[in-house]
Amino acid sequence: MPYVVPYNDAMRKTSVYLAEEQVQRLARLAREEGRSQAEVLREAIARYQSPGADDRDFALDGCVTGSGESIADLDDDQLLHGFGE
Repeated sequence: MPYVVPYNDAMRKTSVYLAEEQVQRLARLAREEGRSQAEVLREAIARYQSPGADDRDFALDGCVTGSGESIADLDDDQLLHGFGE
């Protein structure tokens, strides 16, 4: 008897295109973990964080004045500090 996934309003079926190496890796991971490929993909997506997602604070926290002020508020001497040394 084939495995049937109980779909409901919380899940939508979709398709993804993978390179052959990715297909093989996904199959191997699912087999090793005793889970479906869909479960492995769902977990990977849930854990994914965009690179640099935590690095979006452009204040100068400690790098020049330590006050976290905007770069627009610094004078030229502060901006050029350390260049050419």
